[in-house]
Amino acid sequence: MGALSGVFAPFAISASALTAERLRMDVISNNIANANTTRTMEGGPYVRQRVVFAPRFDPTPAFAPLQAMMTPEGLPVGVRAVGIEKDPSPPKMVYDPGHPDANAEGYVAYPNVNTVNEMVDMISATRAYEANITAFNATKSMALQALTIGK
Repeated sequence: MGALSGVFAPFAISASALTAERLRMDVISNNIANANTTRTMEGGPYVRQRVVFAPRFDPTPAFAPLQAMMTPEGLPVGVRAVGIEKDPSPPKMVYDPGHPDANAEGYVAYPNVNTVNEMVDMISATRAYEANITAFNATKSMALQALTIGK
């Protein structure tokens, strides 16, 4: 029997997505909070970060018919965060010769964070989180209804 088989599989799938989207919202919040940070401990401006997701697999599905849907890694049964990577795009250069972090030409390197894009990403992550809560609650309702069948 698979690790995520039976009645608990849908709960585990929704829970994995909830965890992943929460991490995504935390990283987006950090990006917004540092949108004007021109000096970090590593030196230079803050660099935008993003979460990298990958499918989570169950190598041993509970039902034989699921074998046909399996990849070499197993049956996809959720999502997991595999890392947080830095955005390779260059910093925004703004002419401000009076700024303490200005270079010799008077330009300041600001983070490569676009607040509008981050807010759009935050709305997307929030909607995905809400959708997974709805799926979790629907699964819970179906499980409770299944328990009343024999009454």
